[in-house]
Amino acid sequence: MKKLLLLLTLIIVSPHIGMNMGANNTIANICSVIKKGMRFLFIGDSITDGGWGRSGGNMMPTEQRNKKDLNHIYGHSYMMLCAARIQSDYPELETQFFNRGISGNTLLDLQGRWQADCLDLNPDMVTLLVGTNDVDKFLSGKATLDMKQWEKDYRQLLDQLRTANPDVKIALGTPFVAQVGRIGSQDNYQQRKALIAECATVVRRIASDYHATLLDYEKLFNELTAKNASYWIWDGIHPTAAGHQKMADLWLRAIK
Repeated sequence: MKKLLLLLTLIIVSPHIGMNMGANNTIANICSVIKKGMRFLFIGDSITDGGWGRSGGNMMPTEQRNKKDLNHIYGHSYMMLCAARIQSDYPELETQFFNRGISGNTLLDLQGRWQADCLDLNPDMVTLLVGTNDVDKFLSGKATLDMKQWEKDYRQLLDQLRTANPDVKIALGTPFVAQVGRIGSQDNYQQRKALIAECATVVRRIASDYHATLLDYEKLFNELTAKNASYWIWDGIHPTAAGHQKMADLWLRAIK
């Protein structure tokens, strides 16, 4: 009864409750633990990138991207949707968001730019999604993939992050794939799916060990793509606009 009364009170008094009451209640939960000026970093590969900084979808390094054009500063991935929701509903919090996804990046690539694109930004929360390019390069013969080493390297990045800021909040996304489009039609799709699943298992284990928020995007898209897969993922790897919205919805739910 007390919880019901509290919920009714929030609905009545909150100026942020709009037409999508469920979504905004989720935001209210999130923002109850967000401090003013909190810095959010999203880092990973093309799924996060979304062409931010006028990269045109290319593997453009961060230092070459346009950071003054606020019309393109976030790109058009799930990251932009997360930032837009928080910043539009809660302008008084003056939160800051940074997109540091780079198309084509592997975990090894993140290691090379972790200092400049993560630690130097001094984020209060880091959302990390990586893995699909590690699998892709292995399948194309361009790199090796040792899962034990991959997990070790992943943990080292988080160790560096926690050393720099012991209070940092961490959200880890599991990589995903769908049998649709160019990727889904390849002969090695089942091998790819198995390797992606293995990476996802590693991420789940790391999230548990580091008490990080788990963003189980593999589970999400396995369920969504069971029917009409191309509606959610168009080429086997990259989500459609609808897919990115579902990713953002999961982030917003999970962060509370």
